[in-house]
Amino acid sequence: MAKERMTEDELRARIRTEIEDSLGDGDTLSRQRETAMDYYLGLPFGNEVDGRSQFVDSTVSDTIEWIKPSLMRVFASGDEMVKFNPVGAEDVPMAKQATDYVNYVFTKMNPGWSILYSWFTDALLQKNGIVKVWWDAQEEETREEYYDLTEQELNSLLSSGDVEVVEHTEKPGDIPNDMGGITGEPLHDLVVKRTIPRGQVRVENVPPDEFLIARESKTIEESRFVCHRVKKTLSALREMYGDVDPDDLGGDNGGANDFNSERTARYSFDNSDGFGFDNSATEEALQEYWLYENFIRTDYDGDGIAELRKVCIVGDYVFENEEVDYIPFVSITPISIPHKFFGLSVADQVESLQLIKSTLMRNLMDNMYNQNFGRYAVLEGQANLDDLLTQRPGGVVRVKSPNAITPLATPPLEQYSFEMLEYLDGIRESRAGVNKYSQGLNDNALTSHTTATAVNAVMTAAQSRVELIARNFAETGVKQLMRTIYNLLQRYQDTETVIELRGEWVPIRPYTWRPGLDCTVSVGIGSGNRDQQLMHLTAMIQFASETMAGGLRIVSQKNMYNMGAAMLKNMGFPNVQDYLTDPDTVPPPGPSPEEQHKQAEVELKNKELDIKAADIQIKAQKLQLEAKNDQVEARLKNAELNLEAQQDRAVAIGRQ
Repeated sequence: MAKERMTEDELRARIRTEIEDSLGDGDTLSRQRETAMDYYLGLPFGNEVDGRSQFVDSTVSDTIEWIKPSLMRVFASGDEMVKFNPVGAEDVPMAKQATDYVNYVFTKMNPGWSILYSWFTDALLQKNGIVKVWWDAQEEETREEYYDLTEQELNSLLSSGDVEVVEHTEKPGDIPNDMGGITGEPLHDLVVKRTIPRGQVRVENVPPDEFLIARESKTIEESRFVCHRVKKTLSALREMYGDVDPDDLGGDNGGANDFNSERTARYSFDNSDGFGFDNSATEEALQEYWLYENFIRTDYDGDGIAELRKVCIVGDYVFENEEVDYIPFVSITPISIPHKFFGLSVADQVESLQLIKSTLMRNLMDNMYNQNFGRYAVLEGQANLDDLLTQRPGGVVRVKSPNAITPLATPPLEQYSFEMLEYLDGIRESRAGVNKYSQGLNDNALTSHTTATAVNAVMTAAQSRVELIARNFAETGVKQLMRTIYNLLQRYQDTETVIELRGEWVPIRPYTWRPGLDCTVSVGIGSGNRDQQLMHLTAMIQFASETMAGGLRIVSQKNMYNMGAAMLKNMGFPNVQDYLTDPDTVPPPGPSPEEQHKQAEVELKNKELDIKAADIQIKAQKLQLEAKNDQVEARLKNAELNLEAQQDRAVAIGRQ
């Protein structure tokens, strides 16, 4: 049953309730991410004691920083992150064009490398990495001046719909014009503003503390409420929504969000938070406000069916309230938990090890300090305490009796203390997949009896954890991001554009693409490390070469090109076209000079034969004509003879 339309006050109240109940707004999740950031930056734990070691281990930072190079090499080492699959044979050219252009939009028109780097870092450190992807329908404005325009020229200029008159001056006729003549019609001086659409797909990283989602959500697509809160200047708000009066915003230019503990954790390492900056002392256009971009499912129109709406609010002022068809955020997490939106980060797995190792190292260092600068038992009044407390080589301590000072014994460092550190490193290896072999050459690798096969097995097992994270990123976030870019291009880019791909200028027409085309992640994830893959590719190319030389037609030129391209990419050369040429792009080879000479000789002989055949035909025709002439003459002769015979008979009869 339909109900009344929701009022704006009811909508604001619903949004406030959703924000207060969402995940990421000062709750346990925020505190966990704040702790992860503190551990990553190596900040003190808060339990330090004056005069004792305050060492802080860097397990969280080391583990994350060793995983990131592998992930970046997997996703950013080639020029094709995803590949779109054709539905039918007629879709092959379109799918290839979509593959090239979508990858071009992400890596060239957007800072693809920086986006991936921040996206992966957020996920590895703070459970989930978030990016926002949307169509930015921006416009470029240019100022143009025109002088001495005739009525026809003026009408022609104004007929285009992308110009707006800023200044217009009409001058009387009968004045000299630029052609040296005199015109009798009025002339016009004009200043116009031309608006040119420059829409494109935008992708940007969203800090985890600025992203809110409904508590029971499993995915972004199915969530009841998603919010992106971001700081905007008054100037930026006016560019987005037109003229804005600061009095309508209720003075919400900061608030509790400025002092969000999770947000401030990012700046605590170098004290770059900027707190204490008097925002109200700046000029009006630079005053900052928190804009809440809410995506909420609600029955706003009262038809009994909840629709997805985008509602942008600063304080209690609603800038935008419209129905939309998708939520423009994509999330990745390294360790997914079934039926939950937020997963586990790598920091969650190794934080406890950092605390334990820091505590153990502090005790070891305190022990070393006591070994070098031990404690003493002193008979009161029998030694000069100032001499005793002054530590210097060759220093003198004045005493009144031989036994006035007695060193206190400090237990020596035991080997099991260092074995404990190695044990903790082993736990980190099993949890995160980062071991001493993947971090570099072990100092005992050249002298120990560890075989290359054993080391390779350990490295492969460790890399399998990283590959699992990479595959999880690829099949969830990266694929969804690229599919969203494809849909935005297909829906909103309605003009042709020409870009350079693989050394050629190619026209791109996204509006002709098939809607909802599926894609496959084309990242370098497979079994074994790069050396193993290179060995496999080398063996394949050798087998293919022998097969082609033996005449067995199971390998084509295209197959050989694909194997060579895979080998170059494995070696770290992303631009395959600089070294190999796709056989599909090579025109068929022409004949050699010898073949051309032979072909010319054959053509010459064929022409001679044609000439001889024509002569023979002409002679035959002549013979036929001569034969026909002989027949005609014979007939005429017979006719003459018959006529003479008839005349002779007639004469003979007359004589009788």
